Amino acid sequence: MDATPYVIPRIGGLLRHATPRVIEGFVAPVALFLLALHFLNVMGAVIAGLGFAYALIAWRLIARRPVPGVVFLGAVTMTARSALALATGSTFLYFLQPMLGTALVATAFLASVLTGRPLAARLARDFCPIPEHVVAAAPMRRFFVQITLLWAVTELVIAAVAVTLLLSQSVGVFVVTRTVSSLVITGLAIGASVAWFQ
Repeated sequence: MDATPYVIPRIGGLLRHATPRVIEGFVAPVALFLLALHFLNVMGAVIAGLGFAYALIAWRLIARRPVPGVVFLGAVTMTARSALALATGSTFLYFLQPMLGTALVATAFLASVLTGRPLAARLARDFCPIPEHVVAAAPMRRFFVQITLLWAVTELVIAAVAVTLLLSQSVGVFVVTRTVSSLVITGLAIGASVAWFQ
């Protein structure tokens, strides 16, 4: 095992490594959805977005390239939203869709711990080129399990707060308070993750 200490790259290097994954995992599917919405209809946009997510995963598997954790999470979320969008036109269920996606992401985090392949490790490598010997070290394996559990709880809290707001607030108040609360909770989890890693 390589005993060379690992130093986190500078922010520019992290951004260069993470940007393509963010584009293919989040930006491209949303852009395709909006484009399809403009030229087709809501159902066409839903099908186009979901098709893109799974086509990207299939292409990576066929090319024997790893599927980034961001792309995997995007597909999980898109599947939940698409299923509800295709099944109903309810405003309540429309706003419920992202919360279901969040709950599914939390489930994916928990399931990854149970299978011994913590999702946080995959996501960290999507955003930061961490050498294999660092990821394989026992303290890092424990860290990734703990951080994966932290993010599972974070996602469940975000979903619970959003459902509470949806059931108790007007649509206008809900949209604003859900966005703010989600950003605050996510920011706290990011801060805790960075401090934990340090």
